[in-house]
Amino acid sequence: MIQRADDASHRAPGSVTRPAGPLVPAHQPGPPWLERRRLIAAYAAFAGYAAIAAVLSGGRDRVWAIWAAFGYAAALLILWRWRHKLSRPVALGVSVALALVAPLLWVSAAFPLEDGMNVIDSSAALLLHHGTPYLPASQVTGWLSYNPYLPVMTLFGLPNAAGLPGLAGNAGIWLALGTLALLAAAFYAALPHRRCATCRRDAAAGLAVAAASPVIALNLAVITTDPPVLAVLLLSLALSTPGGRRAAAAGAVLGIACALKSTAWLAVPVMAAMFAARDGRRAAAGFTAAAAGTAVAAIAALAPAVLFRPGAAKDLVSNTVLFPLGLTHDKTPAGSLLPGHLLTAMGTAGHLVSVGLLLAAGLAVAVSLLVRPPRDVPAAAWRLAAGMTLMFLLGPDVRFGYFIYPLGLAGWLALRSDTLGADA
Repeated sequence: MIQRADDASHRAPGSVTRPAGPLVPAHQPGPPWLERRRLIAAYAAFAGYAAIAAVLSGGRDRVWAIWAAFGYAAALLILWRWRHKLSRPVALGVSVALALVAPLLWVSAAFPLEDGMNVIDSSAALLLHHGTPYLPASQVTGWLSYNPYLPVMTLFGLPNAAGLPGLAGNAGIWLALGTLALLAAAFYAALPHRRCATCRRDAAAGLAVAAASPVIALNLAVITTDPPVLAVLLLSLALSTPGGRRAAAAGAVLGIACALKSTAWLAVPVMAAMFAARDGRRAAAGFTAAAAGTAVAAIAALAPAVLFRPGAAKDLVSNTVLFPLGLTHDKTPAGSLLPGHLLTAMGTAGHLVSVGLLLAAGLAVAVSLLVRPPRDVPAAAWRLAAGMTLMFLLGPDVRFGYFIYPLGLAGWLALRSDTLGADA
């Protein structure tokens, strides 16, 4: 809603008419989940989860859970007992400091690098010396020789490959900084009015809640590779404003996510269907071309050997497609008590059934996009969350951590500074 600074309906009779003042955004109600009572409920749930994790988990996860439980409890106490306008920002700051920053630094200093970070560091060294982040099949000696990430993920390992010592060369620190910057961009891009101070404060508060939540904070503190991919997905959704004016920009951003990890590719048909239904085929075509073109360009730039070295393209497919699907000689030990992994554990027949169910789920999502395409950003986000949930339930060798994507999508919709129906 827009209102003029000087309302003509309140002018006295006979008064001199003055030029209209500048348009200023009217007060926008904040997202419901940033209200004090709902924040208290959210932090109570966060604290309960962290307390249970502190008892049942071990290693890095326990370190995070102990720090986070104190952080959430402190934030909860501040919100509950301190009735002051500063209570919310102080509580959010405390939760970010204790649930994210402190455990991230502790884990980075006290624990050896997580396997995924070792893979990223090795791939960065390979890129600098051989023009590709992937080993040829003849040099693969075990599952850690594979690099299941797409080339843009290698950027987080370049500081280490360049010789920076300590935390400055730690891929997990750079991954966390990149994720937070991308999340901030996503919340800012979703602002209904860039000049509205209230909207900016709500966006900053939403960013703080997201960063401190177990969905983001746990994955960043124990150092997994999914948070930056999720953050880029959210930025692409935030740029998908009505009218198709940002279709190419949204597609280019999504292309970066697709060049980080293959998980993001499911978002391309979902968002293309949304653009087609809402803005027309031209917008959908521009979005799809930008996404595919950016992904291909990024892969070529960060794995140039794929373009000219024989066998390099095959190595890329073997590492990023066949290995995650369990179709290589060496299998990933990643897994969980999910249907797809349980089927894979039954042998070759079960693995084939898991892959078949995964393909069937993909076909079902494709049919749903044709029959009833999403017509706004929230609908696209929910459809993407549902498709990813099916993919993670049925895929082979999938871990519980992948559910950061559907949970992150749902959380972002709840914390956006604009209303959920603003795109309709």
